[in-house]
Amino acid sequence: MFSEFAFEIFDKSIAKYHIQDDVNQGFENPYPKDKIEHLLYRKNWIDTVQWHYEDIIRDPEIDPVAALELKRKIDASNQDRTDMVEFIDSYFLDKYKDVATKPDATINSESPAWAIDRLSILALKIYHMAEEAERADASKEHKDKCAAKLAVLLEQKQDLSTAIDQLLEAIASGDKYMKVYKQMKMYNDQELNPVLYKK
Repeated sequence: MFSEFAFEIFDKSIAKYHIQDDVNQGFENPYPKDKIEHLLYRKNWIDTVQWHYEDIIRDPEIDPVAALELKRKIDASNQDRTDMVEFIDSYFLDKYKDVATKPDATINSESPAWAIDRLSILALKIYHMAEEAERADASKEHKDKCAAKLAVLLEQKQDLSTAIDQLLEAIASGDKYMKVYKQMKMYNDQELNPVLYKK
């Protein structure tokens, strides 16, 4: 199943990041550029680095100048994340381009890649909640609460994985069709953000 295949790649990315556990470390993609694995690994790496950006920026003692610089990095990361989702959806559009769509086919509320985006984030939640459930310096109460949350996340993983695989099967059979809408984010665009174009 595609969801299991993707989750394994996400796990590899997360494990690799945490060897150094440093947002400034270099990135090297172990998969060939023409493979979907390449896109999935890159997608999760972006999510993993941004996860830790979000932790850092919440430090109440962070230097304001450093916080602003980090906010810019988070904005850039969000754009990279969106771009990668669109690349993954383009892969699926190409994969299923010859499928004969049935006359009564319906469209899903989200594309396959946006569902996979949620799976990537879920992989990070599972990793870090498992860490908290086993944290040596945490209280038993803390560990128990985190273990209960982890169980919910694992159930969510099963449900989301099933939904992704069912969606891809429905597209492959012509029961559903997909479109890719560019996100058209306006705040990063010099011509669309009034704060930028009025300067």
